[in-house]
Amino acid sequence: MSNFFGCRLTRFIHKYTFIFVDTYETSLRALADPTRRKIMELLRNGSATVGEIGRIVPISQPAVSQHLAVLKAAGLVASSAEGARRRYAIDPSGLIAVRAYIDGFWDDALRAFQSAAGRAAETDNKE
Repeated sequence: MSNFFGCRLTRFIHKYTFIFVDTYETSLRALADPTRRKIMELLRNGSATVGEIGRIVPISQPAVSQHLAVLKAAGLVASSAEGARRRYAIDPSGLIAVRAYIDGFWDDALRAFQSAAGRAAETDNKE
């Protein structure tokens, strides 16, 4: 019986691990485009409509809509209805996977620094 539950738990972990990997990869692909990064930087200051974004980013409104669709599909922005318009804003939950991915590099760098500092301290103590 324990093998059954162990196998089931393993499948559960793998299922959600793959979702996490797919999420950050999709988000990074979406952010690879400089126009989408500009839109994200704009939305950092608060929500905006397609028209408002189009007045600042030098592309057509249909192009803004297409970029927002990619960002929304990646989970990086959310939209809400405001009359006949939609307002777009950064979705903080969509940034979690990207941040976790990048933080992993930072954690590795800190561990490497700690290890190097420890070796340097040991060398100093031996002298």
